[in-house]
Amino acid sequence: MESPVRRAFRLGYGGWRRIRNLALAVLLASPAAAQEPATLVALGDSLTAGYGLAPEDGFVPRLADWLEGHGAQVEVRNAGVSGDTTAGGRARLDWALGEDADAMIVALGGNDFLRGIDPAESRENLRAILQTARDRSVPVLLVGIDASSQYGPDYEAAFDAMYPELGREFGVMVEPDFFAGLRRDGAGLAEARDRYLQPDGIHPNAEGVERIVDQLGPRVLELLEAAR
Repeated sequence: MESPVRRAFRLGYGGWRRIRNLALAVLLASPAAAQEPATLVALGDSLTAGYGLAPEDGFVPRLADWLEGHGAQVEVRNAGVSGDTTAGGRARLDWALGEDADAMIVALGGNDFLRGIDPAESRENLRAILQTARDRSVPVLLVGIDASSQYGPDYEAAFDAMYPELGREFGVMVEPDFFAGLRRDGAGLAEARDRYLQPDGIHPNAEGVERIVDQLGPRVLELLEAAR
C-alpha cells in the first residue's frame, strides 16, 4: 500500500507537471512564439555573394541587419555565386530554394551583360526562374542591372527592357538597377564609381553596400509582407 507521504509527493509532482505543461502551451500559443522567421533566398552573382568584402560587410549580412533593425523576423540565405550568369542561377535554383523558401530576391544578369550574352537568352533563363517561383508560390523581387551602350543601343534597350517586362508578365516586384542606391543624393556616375566601388570598378565597397541596402531594404520589406 502506498504511504501517505509518497502519495502526497506523487500528486504534488503531477500538479507541478500539469502547471508546467499549461505554461508551455500558453507560451507556444503566443504570437511571438508562433511567428517563425521567414526564409528569404538571395539568388545572385558576386554582387550578392559579397565579392572582395569582409564576410560581415557583404550584401546579404548587411541586408539581414537592416531588416532586423526594421522589425523583420527573417533568415536571409546567401545564394550568390561569383561569376554566375542567369543560366547558372537557373541550373541551381532548386538547390537554392530548398524546401522552405518563403521569398526570393533574384539579382542576376550582370555577368550576362559583361559577356555579351544575347538578352533573349538571358530573358528565357529569368523567365524559367520566375516560373519555378510561381509554381512554388514564392514571391520574388527581381533586381536588374542598368546596361551601358558598349554593345550598341539595340542590345542596351533589349537588356534593360527584360526586367520590367518580365515583372509585368509574372506580376513580381522589380527594382531595375542594383546600383541605383549609389546615385542617390545627386551623385554622378564618376563620383559614385570613385567613392562606392572597389578598385575593379565593378563591385561595391562596404560603404556602397550600405547605400544599396538602404535603397533595396524597403522593397524587401514589401516582399516579406507579400510572403505572409
